[in-house]
Amino acid sequence: MALTNEIIRQKLTEKFGDQITDWAEPYGMLTFSSDKNLNLKVLQHLFDDSSLGFQFMTDLCAVHYPEKEGKELAVVYHLHNLKENVRVRYKVFTDVKKPDVFSATALYSAANWMERETYDFYGVNFVGHPNLKRILNVDDMKYFPMRKEFPLEDQQRTDKDDEMFGR
Repeated sequence: MALTNEIIRQKLTEKFGDQITDWAEPYGMLTFSSDKNLNLKVLQHLFDDSSLGFQFMTDLCAVHYPEKEGKELAVVYHLHNLKENVRVRYKVFTDVKKPDVFSATALYSAANWMERETYDFYGVNFVGHPNLKRILNVDDMKYFPMRKEFPLEDQQRTDKDDEMFGR
C-alpha cells in the first residue's frame, strides 16, 4: 500500500494524539507541529516506524516570527521517505529569549551542519549538539543576522541618492 498523507497523519495521531497540531497540506506536503520538547520523540518515530520510514533529512532551518510572542523562532525539519518518495515538514517553535531545542544529530547525521548553520544565523541552541559553534559568520559576532531585529537598510546613510533608486 502506498504511503499517503492520511496514513502518516493517522500513525502520528495514534502515537502522539493531540500533541501534534497545525495539520496542513500546502502544495500536497503534509505539515504539522508539536511542542519543542517532543521533537526527538516525533523524529524518532518517523525514523523507526517501518511503515513510515522517514530516514533522510532533506533540510533543517529556522524562521523568525517576531510577532508571535513566546514562539518567535520556528525550527523546521524536512524529512524524506526515499522508498516511497514522500516528504513531510515538521515544525517546533521556541521562545527567542530561551531558544533551546534538542539536537537531532544522533538520529540524522545531516543535522550536524544544518543545526550549526541555524545556530549561526538564528541563535537556536541545539541541546546535545556535539560541536555547536558558528560555521559561516565570525566567532566574535554578537548577534544573529537572519533575525528580523534590524532594519533592511541603514536609514542614516548619506552616500546614496534616493532619485537613483526610483524613490
